Amino acid sequence: MQAWQVHENGEPCEVMRLAEVERPTPGDGQVLLRVRAANVNFPDALLCRGQYQIRPPLPFTPGVEICGETEDGRRVIANPALPHGGFAEYALADARALLPAPETLDDAEAAALHIGYQTGWFGLHRRAHLEVGETLLVHAAAGGVGSAAVQLGKAAGARVIGVVGGADKAAVARELGCDVVVDRRAEDVVAAVKEATGGKGADVIYDPVGGDAYAQSAKLVAFEGRIVVVGFASGTIPSPALNHALVKNYSIVGLHWGLYNTKNPKLVLRCHEELTGLAARGAIKPLVSERVPLAGAAEAVQRVADGVTTGRIAVLPQNGATA
Repeated sequence: MQAWQVHENGEPCEVMRLAEVERPTPGDGQVLLRVRAANVNFPDALLCRGQYQIRPPLPFTPGVEICGETEDGRRVIANPALPHGGFAEYALADARALLPAPETLDDAEAAALHIGYQTGWFGLHRRAHLEVGETLLVHAAAGGVGSAAVQLGKAAGARVIGVVGGADKAAVARELGCDVVVDRRAEDVVAAVKEATGGKGADVIYDPVGGDAYAQSAKLVAFEGRIVVVGFASGTIPSPALNHALVKNYSIVGLHWGLYNTKNPKLVLRCHEELTGLAARGAIKPLVSERVPLAGAAEAVQRVADGVTTGRIAVLPQNGATA
């Protein structure tokens, strides 16, 4: 079969190589899945760079989120078991963690319903307890993680402010349903959000960016607000001033969604049921901006790493995988 492999750490476009390899053999509790669609996530870039919290042995195949097909023909959503990731014709996954792919979504959309939307649901509902009528601010609102949070926020009855970088991404954020869109490249984010909220600020701030975005969040969080720390796509991990959180009376909450898979897997299943229901009603629909063949995976991962994409890029392996 064909699979992308990383033999050394570095930039995705430099270290990912497409090769002909043997199909992986399932271990105890694992299943072999034919990959129908693999979505590109920022962690794929971090894996290539050797900067992710999980460091699979070299060589490995990246691709942490797929819609796959079991040997008996079921469409499922899975997180592949590294080092046998999703940018390949076949991948391995934990049999106990397979989730049914919603019938209302195609393969690429189904794969994209997983990490970003699970993260958004846990972040907004489990960690921040977002309430109807509250104001939600989403950084990188047109990206894969941010777009999911925007849709989930709207579905929960919140007023959503999206912060983006560039006119093209601003247009995408509006299409996603943001009530207010702020282009950080053309506007003063702090001033624009304060004006949009009458000086109150945002009740919940969803931050997958870190760096300057977090500094803005601290200035914009409302009384008894919650800043949800999701990741650091900017590459800069902020050092919060806890005295500021004290005097302004707000909370800083962290979210590592992957922990729920081991700490409370029943919640992951419950979340998937909620997401499937929202998708069936049309309340959420993953934004898949591009669909590329397997040969385009390395370039796609690099573009996500560079922050120039919107929504998700889906890698679609060719039909008729070879042994």
